[in-house]
Amino acid sequence: MATVGMGDIKKGLRLEINGNPFRVADFQHVKPGKGAAFVRTKIKNLATGKLIDKTVHAGDKFDVPDLVQSTMQYLYDDGEMLQFMDTTTYDQIGILREQVGEDTFSFMVDGMEVEILFHNGKAITVEVPQTVVLKIVETPPNFKGDSQGGKKPATLESGAVVQVPFHIMEGEMIKVDTVEKKYLEKAK
Repeated sequence: MATVGMGDIKKGLRLEINGNPFRVADFQHVKPGKGAAFVRTKIKNLATGKLIDKTVHAGDKFDVPDLVQSTMQYLYDDGEMLQFMDTTTYDQIGILREQVGEDTFSFMVDGMEVEILFHNGKAITVEVPQTVVLKIVETPPNFKGDSQGGKKPATLESGAVVQVPFHIMEGEMIKVDTVEKKYLEKAK
C-alpha cells in the first residue's frame, strides 16, 4: 500500500488514519525559529463528515486509503434502508438512512443518479449532484402587492424546502443548489 509523508500533504489529499479515511481540507507548513518544521492540517473524516485538526511531523507516514467512487441509481426507501443499483453491473446495495444523512436524502428522488464512495468495499458516503432540477409540489399562492425581491417557502418533490421568489408557482420545475440548499433558477 502506498504511503505519504509530511512533504506530500496538499489540499484534497486522501489519508488513512487508524483505519478511517480522511481528506485534507486545509494545511499550513510551519517552520518555527527553533525545532523541526511541521504541518498543521484540517482533515475531514470521509465516513462521518467531521472536521478535525491534526499536526503532522517530519517522520509521520500515512497510508493511502482504498477508496472507490461509483455512480449508482437511487431506487427506493424500503423502510429500513435506502436501495441503490450500480448502473454498470446492476448489483443492488442497501445503505442505512442515517448513513446517507438527512441533508443529502432531502434532495433525492427515485431514479436519481448519485455518487457513492466505498472504503475497503463498504459504502461510506452518498453525494447527490451539486445542482438538481426538481418540481415544486407545494408553495403559497402569490398575492397582489408581494414585493419583487421577496421570497416564500416551497416544498420540492424530494421533500426539501427552499426559499423561492414570489413569481414561482406550484408545479414548476426549478434548479436547486444542493450544497447551499437554495433556489438557482427556473428550469428550462
